[in-house]
Amino acid sequence: MSFLQGMDMTTPSPLNPSIPLFVFVAYQMMFAIITPALITGAFANRVKFKAYIAFLIAWLLFVYFPFVHMVWGGGILAEWGVKDFAGGIVVHNIAGMAALASVLYVGKRQVEDKGLHSIPLIALGTGLLWFGWYGFNAGSEFAVDSVTAIAFLNTDIAASFAAVMWLVMAWMFEDKPKFVGLLTGAVAGLATITPAAGYVTTNSAVIIGCISGVVCYGAVYLKNKMGWDDALDVWGVHGVGGMIGVIMLGIFGTVAVNATGSNGLLYGDSHFFWVQLGAILLSSVYAFGFTYLMLVGINVFTRVKTTAEEEKTGLDETLHGEQAYI
Repeated sequence: MSFLQGMDMTTPSPLNPSIPLFVFVAYQMMFAIITPALITGAFANRVKFKAYIAFLIAWLLFVYFPFVHMVWGGGILAEWGVKDFAGGIVVHNIAGMAALASVLYVGKRQVEDKGLHSIPLIALGTGLLWFGWYGFNAGSEFAVDSVTAIAFLNTDIAASFAAVMWLVMAWMFEDKPKFVGLLTGAVAGLATITPAAGYVTTNSAVIIGCISGVVCYGAVYLKNKMGWDDALDVWGVHGVGGMIGVIMLGIFGTVAVNATGSNGLLYGDSHFFWVQLGAILLSSVYAFGFTYLMLVGINVFTRVKTTAEEEKTGLDETLHGEQAYI
């Protein structure tokens, strides 16, 4: 914590003098913790603990922190004019692309996938996520004002419409309106609106939510067709969701909602659209490529993949000497 030397509880945040720096630091630590945790859901039960620790440290240092600086810290993407209200690039896209690289490297699970463990727990978890997302999105304004209010409302709108659209897609292509599909669609909508929450109108949030439900469903369908074993659909929901959100911001962004934002393609600024598109391509390629090469490098020093026997027994028991269920 040497970077806090000389600071105290009265030191103001750089973004809002009324917010103590310590609160700002704790808030940013939450972002730094949740982003690599998203990736973990993709390769569940397939990576050894030593390799996982090395992965977390290296990924934070060489992927997450650079993009935080580039987008939110006045770096090169900020100089381009890139906007990302609460983490479409910085959290969801780079985590999703890293998840895809990870599952392609470690391969499929070597034990039979027995399907969903507990739908009630999935519902509970989704509810907790949705509630927490208010702090994630609305909190990124670092104030209580009109932008905070619209970011809060847009979060609900996009999640709701994405959930319904996912349900419709499942009904059309799987012949059954599945509850888990509704929940997954909600999370996709939450991820997609994240970069745009404080920059677009409520009507635009409706469109973004609908597009999210359809495209993210298609991404998960593609994943299944390709045989990519992304256990929790991190790429299809978060990676693709973040990607869509950043691009949609380039279309629907308006300074009428947030004076610190930019007008998108719909409001006559094609330059902003191309900037957003370029940023998402850069982040996608970098996060995917670096993550894959990083896993190759880690494997030189310590084995990354678990054995079939370790997977069959379960990593709780084989690596940690514990059992989640008796």
